[in-house]
Amino acid sequence: MAAETGRFLRFTNTDLRAPDAISDLREGVKAGAVGFGELKFSGDLDAPEARRLYELAAEMNVPVLIHFQENNSFSGFRRLPQIAKEYRNTRFIGHANSWWAHISAQVDDKVGYPDGAIQPGGVTDRLLSDYPNVYGDLSANSGRNALARDKDFARKFLERHRAKLMFGSDCGCVDGHGSGQQQGGALKGKCTAQETLVLLKELTNPALFKQLTVDNATTYFGFPKGYKP
Repeated sequence: MAAETGRFLRFTNTDLRAPDAISDLREGVKAGAVGFGELKFSGDLDAPEARRLYELAAEMNVPVLIHFQENNSFSGFRRLPQIAKEYRNTRFIGHANSWWAHISAQVDDKVGYPDGAIQPGGVTDRLLSDYPNVYGDLSANSGRNALARDKDFARKFLERHRAKLMFGSDCGCVDGHGSGQQQGGALKGKCTAQETLVLLKELTNPALFKQLTVDNATTYFGFPKGYKP
């Protein structure tokens, strides 16, 4: 960051159960972080530790990027609409398995990467429509899988929420061909980020592709004027 001034922005993170968690996060923002995350927490999304996080994010006017994964991190995803309503001044960026599984109204929380047709009316879809303070992160295999499982639904979803979604990589690949990545199955030997970009190109027009992959994030996180990725 010091060598490439103005090119990078960073988030800050901590263990929410630690006694000094709030002071650590506060100091991270004071030192230049633009948000909290990616945060994992082996408790419920409405637990006291999580609520302190939401309050601090509102106080410091930074977003919180959360890894939602039932029975693993920020459990109780179906209660997120109530939390988003209660913490109207907190900006949430949804990410990971539960966030993207709930793109459908029919969800089996035991399945990390569901397949098959998406049933309209999912919690994630409603959150993006009904709450101005909720955004979505298209990264990782969870995001890629949600786009690939029902392309007709995905096209309309991306258009419907075009101002609320941002591309991210969250990819362990070290060479663009899947080396170093832990994903198996459909992504074995492939780069998660590249596969997601290919899908986004297929599912959007050039203007929407640029908005999702560049414009939303650079505007939202305040990259310097004239920044070119």
